[in-house]
Amino acid sequence: MNEVKSIGVLGAGTWGMALARLLYRNGHEVTVWSALPQEIANLRENRVHPNLPGMDIPQQIAFTTEMEAVCRDKDILLFAVPSVFVRATAAKAAPFIPDGQVIVDVAKGIEPDTLLTMTEVIRDEVNRDGQHANVKLVALSGPTHAEEVALDMPTSIVSACTDMQVAEMVQDVFMNTCMRTYTNADVLGVELCGALKNIVALAAGISTGLGFGDNARAMLITRGMAEITRLGLAMGCQEQTFFGLAGIGDLIVTATSVHSRNNRCGLLLGQGMKAEDAIGEVGMVVEGVNALPAAMQLAQRHGVDMPIVSGVNAVVTGQMTPAQMGLALMTRDKTSEVNQSEMNVRFESAMARRRMQCETRRVLVCGTFPLLTHEEIGWLGNAKAQGTWLAVALVDDGDEEKFARRKESLRALRCVDRVVPVRDWADLTDTVWNLRIDLVAARPEQAARFADQPGLNVEVVTL
Repeated sequence: MNEVKSIGVLGAGTWGMALARLLYRNGHEVTVWSALPQEIANLRENRVHPNLPGMDIPQQIAFTTEMEAVCRDKDILLFAVPSVFVRATAAKAAPFIPDGQVIVDVAKGIEPDTLLTMTEVIRDEVNRDGQHANVKLVALSGPTHAEEVALDMPTSIVSACTDMQVAEMVQDVFMNTCMRTYTNADVLGVELCGALKNIVALAAGISTGLGFGDNARAMLITRGMAEITRLGLAMGCQEQTFFGLAGIGDLIVTATSVHSRNNRCGLLLGQGMKAEDAIGEVGMVVEGVNALPAAMQLAQRHGVDMPIVSGVNAVVTGQMTPAQMGLALMTRDKTSEVNQSEMNVRFESAMARRRMQCETRRVLVCGTFPLLTHEEIGWLGNAKAQGTWLAVALVDDGDEEKFARRKESLRALRCVDRVVPVRDWADLTDTVWNLRIDLVAARPEQAARFADQPGLNVEVVTL
């Protein structure tokens, strides 16, 4: 059984309460805070949430309007307030948060002008005194409608943190037979997905409101994720994140579910309702509308074309009707779905030819690979293009955690088939023999040292 944790939940909305109940059912001590005294009084007395029919709130869950009570001596603080209130809530909580506190955020958004994600907003606000540089921030995101989590329906979520030990601790705290939790070190990618998928869900709703069908919805989901991925890669995120639970998984459920506020708001916009009236009709926070200003700023800053996001922004701000948005998207200049560099085209063509010819050529490269830049990835692709199978001899410098991260990053690359640890890159004889290597691809500064290795007995090429 996992260790019992004391957890403070900041926010008594649908998501905060669904997770508070889940955490209690996992055996933890839970206290829920809200800035609204009447909300707390109703929850404490009635033990039901008005927007979560069918969910009973256990008597053991405590409620408070005192910030100190929810923050003091807690193993985890869970921020579950809407994105527009995250900074103000962090400012109120900061005096009661110790340095090193684990803070989990489930709000999905990007702050306009600063362009900070929600965990970055919390860190920025909490550390204004310079005494909270070591707080541990975790983004928890995925395809998780509160209405289903409240009824113990199966779902999955991602615990994202640059500190894998913290990510795994949060994974253990939230995981049960109804909630399967995964970890990811790409916090920025996970948070970008969480914020921007809401905008694409608005687009899907607008499409439905216009009377369009499943084909149009699928098109918007697919091309919307392409836009989000383009922006994420321009900002240094990992591509794999966008095709995982926090990316395409969360987008699918938000763009199709009857529980989705963003989808519902988009539907009303597509039917001709003005943005402020549509938001009022939904009756709860519509995060996609809140995310639009920051999304437009990020696209401009990074020079990324995001026509769906731009179209939704034009509809919400009254610059374009939904019908005009649909026509503008469908009549854009023609293009290719896959934009590959010349190097990638040559690489794919060479691989296809060799597969057809049943020719096998095993290539080995070696190094520390501390940072996988576009240039590094391109170099590895070029090395793979020298054969049909690529192994990376990864130098183990003794730092177990960093080595594990480097290894996983390399294994995630399509061009890498195998990663093997080595202690000294200057002695690869055993590795070459065990892996039946035909060719060693080296950088110019490595070539001489490889050439001097006795018994290597393979061709060495300099790339």
